[in-house]
Amino acid sequence: MARLRRGDLLPRILLPPPGPRSRRLARRSARYEAPGINTVDPDGTTLVWREAKGANVLDVDGNRYLDFTAGFGVAAVGHRHPAVVAAIRDQAGLLVHGLADVHSHPGRSELARQLVRLAPVDDAQVFFAVSGSDAIEIALKTAFLATHRDRVLVFDPAYHGMSLGALQLTSRSAFREPFAHIFGNRVDRLPFGCPEAELDNWLRRHPQTACVIVEPIAGREGIVLPPPGWLGELRRLCTQHHVLLVADEIFTGFGRSGRWFAVDHEGVRPDVLCCGKALGGGLQVAAMIGRRDLLSSWDRDGEALHTGTFVAHPMACAAALATLGVIRSARLPGRAARLGRLVEIRLRTWEAGFESVVATRGRGLMWGVEMADSDTAHRLTRNLLARGVIALAGGPDGRVVQLLPPLVISDSQLNAALEIVESALVDI
Repeated sequence: MARLRRGDLLPRILLPPPGPRSRRLARRSARYEAPGINTVDPDGTTLVWREAKGANVLDVDGNRYLDFTAGFGVAAVGHRHPAVVAAIRDQAGLLVHGLADVHSHPGRSELARQLVRLAPVDDAQVFFAVSGSDAIEIALKTAFLATHRDRVLVFDPAYHGMSLGALQLTSRSAFREPFAHIFGNRVDRLPFGCPEAELDNWLRRHPQTACVIVEPIAGREGIVLPPPGWLGELRRLCTQHHVLLVADEIFTGFGRSGRWFAVDHEGVRPDVLCCGKALGGGLQVAAMIGRRDLLSSWDRDGEALHTGTFVAHPMACAAALATLGVIRSARLPGRAARLGRLVEIRLRTWEAGFESVVATRGRGLMWGVEMADSDTAHRLTRNLLARGVIALAGGPDGRVVQLLPPLVISDSQLNAALEIVESALVDI
């Protein structure tokens, strides 16, 4: 089978996906992997990826796609970026694994330095994590340790992860209900973008609130933007009521919204910022970046209170440093903003031109197309797959088709993908 040597190619479908090899390997996964994690779905759209580069994915049947998931947002600089690959290769020749919270390595300290300089957090320090959910867990523990309070305010819709602590914050009840009997009642909820007066009243009546955790743009749960100025008002009210503001930028960070971080659109400086996904360029690394005075609450004798074997892994730190370098040198936040303006103009016509499209919304290269219902949304993603575009439907009711390409996608690839979406909308 031919190699995928470039990442700026248009789709090419040789066999109707999923092809026979994908189906065979998917059946093998179903046999040997647990049902909660294997990659077989009931509507038969499972692919088996063989290779990916730039904005392209090649499956085991030789079909070539445009990836409009960016690997759940991870591949902001594209799949297999040469600078990231070179950094991983060089690091593998030096140090593959270290000792996490016992001994450090040069890449770890340099990555911490760069994150502190990038993040819109005053007098910041970094607490490394192994995943986005882990970063949220650390943020929760930090808030409880630093404030000696025991409640958290979150918003609906929101997605903050699937580990037990983060799961309590995630809004979708289908995720939480199987484990609800072991949760304590420590999480309060308000509607995302709710009026300032409602926020003010809530914080006045709940003095035990340690922190407010918010996605600046609700990502997995439907690409929902807050009203203009809302994040700034949330910052002001948290300061007024002495409540910590935690920004979950795991999805939105590192250029996705058209700025380095989505809070930058309103000049908001949270007390704590969680990041991950795009940071590692394909390897697993995340971080909680918080004010120094808050993180001092972790300073104590004895064993670390929160750690992991693979925290700040040398290979992941090398990949992250290369990724940050690519984002800077290619000016990807600005590129996402420029392409996002073009996408917005195009998508606005869909609301009037296609009866099945209820609304479109987004910023930068983070867009949602809200369909009439979940069946229509999934029919659209299946039609897109058949035409060579990989996209997912999300939101609590599964009716928002998400368009999240790598930030390095070429203009011609982006235009071709939008034309493919339009042709698929005609056919549903």
